[in-house]
Amino acid sequence: MTAVLQDTRTTPAVAAPGRRRRRRVAGVGVALIVVLALAWSLAPVYWMLATSFKSSLEVSRLDPTLVPRELVAGNYGELVGHSLPFTSYLVNSLLTSLIAAVIAVFFSALAGYSLSRARYRLRGVVGQAILATRMLPLVVLIGPLYLLLLKAHLLDTYLGLIIGYTSFALPFGAWMMKGFIDAVPREIEEAARVDGYRRFGILVRVIIPLTLPGLFTTAAFVFMDAWNNLLYPLTLINTAQKQTLPPGLLGSFTGQFKTDWGGMMAAACITSVPLLVAFFAVQRYMVRGLTAGALAGE
Repeated sequence: MTAVLQDTRTTPAVAAPGRRRRRRVAGVGVALIVVLALAWSLAPVYWMLATSFKSSLEVSRLDPTLVPRELVAGNYGELVGHSLPFTSYLVNSLLTSLIAAVIAVFFSALAGYSLSRARYRLRGVVGQAILATRMLPLVVLIGPLYLLLLKAHLLDTYLGLIIGYTSFALPFGAWMMKGFIDAVPREIEEAARVDGYRRFGILVRVIIPLTLPGLFTTAAFVFMDAWNNLLYPLTLINTAQKQTLPPGLLGSFTGQFKTDWGGMMAAACITSVPLLVAFFAVQRYMVRGLTAGALAGE
C-alpha cells in the first residue's frame, strides 16, 4: 500500500518535466515556422529594395549579389526624368483608385443595407446574383465592359476607367457591407424610426457611424485592387499620359533587347509605398471589420 502511494505521488512530478519539455519543443517549432514564413514573404521585398540600389552593370551580372556592392540612387532619380512620365502615372493611379474607392463604398453601403434590412420578394435572388458576378474572372468582364464604354464614348477616359474599377468592386463591397450591417441590432433602427428618421436618414446617421470599420475595410480593399489592376487600364486606356502605374511601368522598362531591372525595382518600391500607407493607416479598422463581418456571418 505504501509503495502504491509513493508511485502515485511521484508520477506527476516525473510527468511535469516531460510536459514542459514538450511545450518548449512545440514553442520552438512554432517560432521556427513563423521565422521561415516571414523569410519566405519578405525575401522578394528585400530583393526588390536591394535591386533598386544596384547599378545596371551589377544587376546584369551572372552571379547575383544579395547586398549591393555600391549603393546607387540614380535609379530613383531617373524616375522623374523627362523621358519617363512616372509622375503622371502616379497621379493617375491615385486619382482613379481613390475615386473608385469612394464611389464603391457609397453604393456598397446602399446595396448592403438593402440586402440586410429590406424585405422584398427577389432579395435572395438578387443577393445570389451579386455574389455570382463576383465569381466571374476579370478577363471575362473586360469584353462587355469595353463594348459598353465604346458605345458611351468613354474609352480612353478617366471616367471610363473609374467605372470599370467600381463595377468590379461593387459585388465584393456589397457583401462585405451586408455582413457588417447584419451585426447592427435592429432595435437601434426601430428607436431611430420612432424618433422620426426615414430609411435614408437611419442609414446615414445610425448605420454608417456604427459600421465605420466596415467602410474603411471595404475602401482599403477596393483601393488596393484598383491600384494593382493591370488589365483594365491596359485595355481601356490608349493614351500614354493617361495610363496608370501597372501598365505604364510595364511598357517603360521592358524593351526589345534590354530590361531596366534597376529602374523597374525603384519604381516598384515607390509604387508600394501608398499601399503600405493605406494598409497601416486602416489596419485597426480592417481587423475589427473583418472580425465583425465573420461574426455576423455566423
